Amino acid sequence: MDPLLRVVLRGGILSAFLTIFSLSFASAQEAGHFVEPQRPLTELSLEELMNVEVVTYSKRPEKWFDTPAAIYVITQEDLRRSGVTNIPDALRLAPGVEVARIDSNRWAVGIRGFTSQLSRDLLVLIDGRSVYSPLYAGVFWEVQDLLLEDIDRIEVIRGPGGTVWGANAVNGVINIITKNSRETPGGLATLGGGTQERGFGAARYGGAVGDHLHYRVYGKYFNRDGAFHPNGDEWDDGSMGQGGFRADLDLPNHSLVTLQGDLYNGRAGKKEAFALYQPPFSRTVEKEADLSGGNLLFRWSQAQSEQSDWTLKVYYDRTNRKEPIFREDRDTVDFDFQHRIRFFTAQELMWGVGYRVTSGDVHGVPTVVFDPPRRTDVLYTAFLQYRVTLIPDRLDLTLGSKFEHNDYSGFEVQPSGRLLWKPTPKQAVWTAVTRAVRTPSRLDQDLQAAVLLDPTTPTFLRLVGTKSFEPEEVLAYEVGYRIQPLPRFSFDITPFYNQYSNLSSLEPHPPFIESTPPDPTRVIVPLLIGNRIEGRTYGVEFMTDWQVQEWWRVNLFYSLLRIDLTPESGSLDRTTEKGTEGTSPHHQVGVRSLMELPENLELDWFLRYVDKLPSQRVKSYYNLDLRLGWHPTKKVELALVGQNLLDSHHPEFGAGNNGIIESTEVERSVYGKVTFRWD
Repeated sequence: MDPLLRVVLRGGILSAFLTIFSLSFASAQEAGHFVEPQRPLTELSLEELMNVEVVTYSKRPEKWFDTPAAIYVITQEDLRRSGVTNIPDALRLAPGVEVARIDSNRWAVGIRGFTSQLSRDLLVLIDGRSVYSPLYAGVFWEVQDLLLEDIDRIEVIRGPGGTVWGANAVNGVINIITKNSRETPGGLATLGGGTQERGFGAARYGGAVGDHLHYRVYGKYFNRDGAFHPNGDEWDDGSMGQGGFRADLDLPNHSLVTLQGDLYNGRAGKKEAFALYQPPFSRTVEKEADLSGGNLLFRWSQAQSEQSDWTLKVYYDRTNRKEPIFREDRDTVDFDFQHRIRFFTAQELMWGVGYRVTSGDVHGVPTVVFDPPRRTDVLYTAFLQYRVTLIPDRLDLTLGSKFEHNDYSGFEVQPSGRLLWKPTPKQAVWTAVTRAVRTPSRLDQDLQAAVLLDPTTPTFLRLVGTKSFEPEEVLAYEVGYRIQPLPRFSFDITPFYNQYSNLSSLEPHPPFIESTPPDPTRVIVPLLIGNRIEGRTYGVEFMTDWQVQEWWRVNLFYSLLRIDLTPESGSLDRTTEKGTEGTSPHHQVGVRSLMELPENLELDWFLRYVDKLPSQRVKSYYNLDLRLGWHPTKKVELALVGQNLLDSHHPEFGAGNNGIIESTEVERSVYGKVTFRWD
């Protein structure tokens, strides 16, 4: 039987079983036994979701349905009803996003391929604050934590976003947007625990000073069990505490000032192997990583008129990581200003400038060195985006470009052109051509890391960053179609084709003898980081949203991805091609059901299929999450959540990735949660 057909049949059987189970409640309703729910299924109806405002595409509010980009919105209600306890797991709700849990503390996340622990081709923002690390060119997901109840929505753009947001938004942008403190009055407390999430709790209080100043403060903590280890080890448990605040001041003349900040401190268990230049030439350690940091953000928005507004944003971010083989302390200050002006009725211009300075100090074991240990980098940016309505309510054209100068590769330009056509108010067709880049990181240019090959010689493989490393580039072509043929049904499909050049490669060079007394003489096999891989990705993503009844909504999504990479002529890299192609699934399918039941009960399930990852030695798998919620009063919510219910344990990402020396597996887990609210 064809593998894809087998996937469809198995998924269909599971979906049919769950649907029949759900329909039993529909039968009860038709028989007169169903009590009309006191609350709507979600905060937004399907009709309202078509008109929800998003800001990530153009840095200004506009209707999701009228956006010429592949964008998906994870709402606060989606987060609550999914039962997720962290940001990476929440991203599984978005079509086209690849999320795999590596161990209890680490995730691999990708969009349209190149899935990795550090998500090197994604730009991740929290209220417009970039959490992209210039050390390893990626995101440390284990410290991107928030009180989930404070999140208003997560906007996920599949495809390049560099024209507005700048470098590193190669394959997508993830923007986590929290609520205005005006929307969080009163108190909230949560408490829960279970098998994997051993214990967690949070508290928040919001208030006002007069009519114009609103604020909230919060604190949270979790203690998480380790993942399943086939060899019986358990070293990756972890815990973290975090607190923060937000204040929003409404000023006269349509002005809003926001000040917000967070502090966190935690630990994450790790097991890592590293080389030594003295006998026994290698060592394995089990040790907790100490993780701490904080941020402070100031934003001032001013609407001068319906035709003009501007926003000033300044933030400071501090990161401290003390891992088994290295330590980094990093400070970042970022300034950003943008201005929008509308003229001649049908034309709009947005422009902005930015400045960022980031300074990091890195120290590691003798075989893992960043040279120089301390580096300060400055980034200058500017962008222009011009939008013109060619036919009112029918045809819009958007042209723009980002201009940047960084200390790694110099001047970069990232242009884009997008066209939106609405043949009817309920249909939208869009197309886009975009260029984006991933700028070099300290890993690409400054790293020297040794790996033991043979202890008898001894012989080491040395990964060497090169100052000549150039930005990775993508030229992306996208087409999208959205339609709402019925008031309760919508459909969205996006084919894409991406052409990549200057991708990172590992180029072996002739070995040489090295001597650094008193260490023994050793053989070094250099492996230089280069730009000798090129290739393409292509595929299609579609999703449907069906509000079957007022009390029942069903979502379905499917994504197809193909990756075809090739070493350039003269490259000696024989591993990156297949290694990268096999880290993202060819097929992903998700079916999600949300139901309101009698007696203020909620029943939600999420069934997923994820295709195999050959280079990670991970087989395809099905996964089912189930949530039962109950509201005994308007102020109290009880929830019982089961996750990964179809297997006692299964791997999602393989060993040998990013310093992981053995495979771990995701376990079946259950937890309970109670939420209290008060005025």
